[in-house]
Amino acid sequence: MSVTMQGQKQCQQALAAVHAIYEQPAVELTNLVKRYGLKRALDGVDLTIESGKVVGLLGHNGSGKTTMLKIIAGLRSPSSGTVKVFGMAPGVKTKQRVAFLPEVNAYYEWMTIDYLIDFAKSFHPDLSWERAEVLKKFMDLKGESKVGALSKGQQARLKLVIGLARNADLMLLDEPLAGIDPPSRARILQALVGEFRQEHQTLIISTHEVKEAEPIFDHVVFLREGKVALQGNAEALRDSTGHSMEELFGEVLE
Repeated sequence: MSVTMQGQKQCQQALAAVHAIYEQPAVELTNLVKRYGLKRALDGVDLTIESGKVVGLLGHNGSGKTTMLKIIAGLRSPSSGTVKVFGMAPGVKTKQRVAFLPEVNAYYEWMTIDYLIDFAKSFHPDLSWERAEVLKKFMDLKGESKVGALSKGQQARLKLVIGLARNADLMLLDEPLAGIDPPSRARILQALVGEFRQEHQTLIISTHEVKEAEPIFDHVVFLREGKVALQGNAEALRDSTGHSMEELFGEVLE
């Protein structure tokens, strides 16, 4: 076989492997249960999330949203049931492809923004400095600013910079709008999906700020007391019920 033909074959095999990855669901949860003592944070959740979708994980505080995201990220183990991320049980291989943005910041206050980004890159080699620079400018953050001097809203923006700068196939965002002023939320969310989302990337966004986030969702999952109360294609649900996601949030979860 010639070098050219061998190279073409290798390229075809690589492309086939990439297509196979994105054809399978990003997340599959089957009868997922997570107990903390006598309390069930998740209670028999069955859920399949297709690759390449923007999914809204909607529910009040304590509904199980954060627990679900941590299990998908491989940071918590289920009490029972099965979890698959791109066809694999959460582990080293899936963690390389998943970026989790927690609601609570765990940044060292003495670090500058640029130092923190460099520090994060030491843990996540897929983090792109070039993307981080673009994101910093969009979020109106200065690299020399110290983390401890940032407002709550600026810290929320910084968290998005670090997460979105990664080349991850699956982004898990836990209450990413917390602390961000209402006028900025819609603009940031639209940019998140339009400008900064990478091709084939799947986003799962946990939030109870439904009004601003609703327009970007392909699929929505309503969680109530650890159970899926309602899920489906966002547009189909709007058409079938005649209600917005914000209205359904009040009806389904109250």
